[in-house]
Amino acid sequence: MPNLNALSVLPLPTGPALNADESDNRLTLTLAGQPLLRLHLEHGDTLQLHLLTPGEVPAARAVWAACYWLFARQPERQQLTWHLEHAPDDALRSGLLVATDVAGQFRSERTLFWQLPQPWLGQPCNNGYPQQMIVSAGKRHPVRAPKPRGEVYRRFDARLGAWVSLRTLEVEVDLARFNRWQNSARVANFWQESGSLEQHREYLERLDADPHCLTLIGCFDDEPFAYFEAYWAKEDRIAPFYDVADYDRGIHMLVGEEHHRGPHKVASWLAALAHYLFLDDPRTQRVVAEPRADNAKMIRYMQNQCFHCEKEFDFPHKRAALMVLGRERFFDRCGLV
Repeated sequence: MPNLNALSVLPLPTGPALNADESDNRLTLTLAGQPLLRLHLEHGDTLQLHLLTPGEVPAARAVWAACYWLFARQPERQQLTWHLEHAPDDALRSGLLVATDVAGQFRSERTLFWQLPQPWLGQPCNNGYPQQMIVSAGKRHPVRAPKPRGEVYRRFDARLGAWVSLRTLEVEVDLARFNRWQNSARVANFWQESGSLEQHREYLERLDADPHCLTLIGCFDDEPFAYFEAYWAKEDRIAPFYDVADYDRGIHMLVGEEHHRGPHKVASWLAALAHYLFLDDPRTQRVVAEPRADNAKMIRYMQNQCFHCEKEFDFPHKRAALMVLGRERFFDRCGLV
C-alpha cells in the first residue's frame, strides 16, 4: 500500500488532482497547474500555518485544500492553527475555520472537516429536506427524501491508493452480478438469499420500490465488488429491538468479489459507507447493523471501525448482534485519508 509520507498528489472527485510540494517548514499547493496556496509550517503541539504572503485573504477552496492535504498526510493529526489577518467568510460559516480567542488566529478541526459534504457526495445531501411525520405500516416516521440515482459518493483512499465509490444499484445492469454473489457458498451462508435470476430480480425490484431502503454497489477504482443495503431503521424490523431515532440508518453488507476481501479493504469501504450515510443527512446520529451473532470476523471488523456491540437479540430468522456507530464517535476518531 502507498506510503502516506511519500504522497505528492491527491486526486479529487470533481476534477484535477491536488499537487503538493512540502518540505519540513513549507507547503505549496497547486491545482490544475495553478497555484492555490503557499504556507510556512511551524511544527509544535499543533501545526501552525502562516501565509507566505501576509495580508492576503485565501480563498475558502485553498483553505480546504490545505486541510485535506495535511489531514490526509497524517491521520492522527486532529487540529491545525491558522494565522490570518482576514479569514474567508464562507470558510467560517461552514466550520472549515473556527475563530479563537486570539485575534488573527483560527483553527481547523479534523472532526469538522470530514463532516463537510463536498466534494465527496455525488449529489446534494438531504439536510434541506423538510421534516413531516407520517404513519406507514403502523410506524410513525419522517417522510423520506426521494432516493438518489447514480453515483452518490466518491473519495480517493490515499492509504489504499485507490478510488472508493458508491452508486445506486441498477437492476438491469447489476442483476447477474448480484445473482452470482448471492449464490456463492460464503455469501449464502450468512445472507441465505441464494436463488434464480428471476427471484433476485423480484427481490431487487421490491427494494427499489421501497422508500425506506437504498440499494448500493460499492466499487474500488470503478470495479463493482460489493452490495449494500442502507435503510431507515425507524421503518425497519430492527426498530422494536432498540431505542430507535427518526434518522438512524441501518446497513446490510455483502462483499462479492474474493480479491477485494481482507481487513484493509473492509477498513476502506466500511468507513466510506458510514461516511456517506452521515453526510447524506446531518440529522443521522447513528448507523446500526445486525450481523449474525456468530459472524465473529465481521463483528471484529466493525469494532475496528468504531462500532460497538450493544447487545445480542433474536430475530425470527437469526440470533443477531446489534452493532452501533455514533456520529460523534465516528468523526472524533475519524481515520479517513
